[in-house]
Amino acid sequence: MRRKDKEIQDPSIIESILATNQVLRVAWMTEEGPYLLPLNYGYREGRLYIHSAKEGRKIEVSKAYPKVCFEVSDSIQVLQADTPCGFTTRYRSVIGMGRIRIVSDPYEKEVGLSIIMEQITGKTGWKFLSEMMDRLVILCIDIETLSGKKSKI
Repeated sequence: MRRKDKEIQDPSIIESILATNQVLRVAWMTEEGPYLLPLNYGYREGRLYIHSAKEGRKIEVSKAYPKVCFEVSDSIQVLQADTPCGFTTRYRSVIGMGRIRIVSDPYEKEVGLSIIMEQITGKTGWKFLSEMMDRLVILCIDIETLSGKKSKI
């Protein structure tokens, strides 16, 4: 990281950013170029879970290009000024790399969806109908690297 003064060095803050937000941006590098999506997600113990339909570009690129980059940010606030170069932004963000995979184990699939639902709603104890589980795919990003950055303001 170029700006060491902005680096988040406390792993618990990075964990908190991942565990409390609701939008994850995932980027794949394909033959056609970058492919970036904002997605709802759930985070737990070094893994990011995403739900998806069984078909579509996200599934195809995940199979073909499992190495991904991701980003989560929060506390974003634009601070205005009287001059263009005086404007700045208050923020915290986490960027990481990992490998994305389709969850095939039925138990992990249900656990992943429960984690997503808990992160989005704050509620636990969700029950999922087998017909619903059969219609969706759970993707898991096994995190390999993480770094955090925040504004100095």
